Amino acid sequence: MMKPIKQIRLDDMGHIALGGAFLGTGGGGDPYIGKLMAEQAIRATGPVRVIDVDDLADDALVVPVAMMGAPTVMLEKLPRGDEAISALRALEAVLGRKADAIFTIEAGGLNSTIPIAVAATAGLPIVDGDGMGRAFPELQMVSMTMAGVAACPMTMADEKGNAITLNTVDNLSTEKFARSITVEMGGAGLIALYPMTGAEAKKATLRGSMSLIHNIGKIVEEEQAANRNCADRLARELDGIRLFEGRVMDVDRRTTGGFARGTALIEGLEGFAGRTMRLHFQNEFLVAETDDGTALATTPDLICLLDLETGVPITTETMGYGFRVIVFGLPCDPAWRSDHGLQLVGPRYFGYEHDYVPIEDL
Repeated sequence: MMKPIKQIRLDDMGHIALGGAFLGTGGGGDPYIGKLMAEQAIRATGPVRVIDVDDLADDALVVPVAMMGAPTVMLEKLPRGDEAISALRALEAVLGRKADAIFTIEAGGLNSTIPIAVAATAGLPIVDGDGMGRAFPELQMVSMTMAGVAACPMTMADEKGNAITLNTVDNLSTEKFARSITVEMGGAGLIALYPMTGAEAKKATLRGSMSLIHNIGKIVEEEQAANRNCADRLARELDGIRLFEGRVMDVDRRTTGGFARGTALIEGLEGFAGRTMRLHFQNEFLVAETDDGTALATTPDLICLLDLETGVPITTETMGYGFRVIVFGLPCDPAWRSDHGLQLVGPRYFGYEHDYVPIEDL
């Protein structure tokens, strides 16, 4: 089902934006902005080549680029457009060499499309892989941390032209310092970090992410064209689970500490009538609970919100009262189910009173 993508053309960006919104698990920012940026860059420079990580030379320089901040901020604070390439150039200056390939730090939301814009502008290929297999809210929550790759040196750029370089003692410290700077930048900034050699990238990469994003977007679009909700086909082809159907009755959402945090209460419809579900999120959906507090899915497994009629993914910053939704669950990459992975992204790290149980067992 997951046909590899070899190059990203203009007409691929719609699929990638849809697939990125799905794997963003409610977070990662709305990919539409990054889609427009990528389309503009592809029109100017041509398609972006997608390469397998094993095709990189061991001494190649691979650089992830991303947006950092609260997705809610991006509704009002649009990027100027050159911040991400500015962050890349600043990191290249620190390292004293040019990047050989661009990397996607997370397979979701805005951060699945911005790296394509950077790759097109810089004339570089993009790796078919990422560091999360989904979206997570904090910088250290990546496969690179599990592989022992340092986040720093890291560069940050904002729409005013400011550029900052960080060097910290560990990846958690990078997150803490960078988060404070992001707040001072107005809640969002563009970053380049985790510079890797090709040899390091081969050990640290969760593979096939760009192909997965593209294929999921195609499924959503094909099912829409056939007037079907994509949830059933996604469940078949991705081993996903339809957890709940209902209407959003309340959203408690606040932007604090550089994150969009909150909960959403969903009242059941059809076969779920008479029941309620509560979704907890920190940028991304992290825990889905029944009305008695029983967990139906928890991080690091994916919890996605889909429109009940169209199947279009819904982000945490756009969901609102009255939305009719499907709560959809998906197993995470097996790497996150390791002890190290659960220390980084398990429910207890975020303060939830749940031990992780794989979604297929729940």
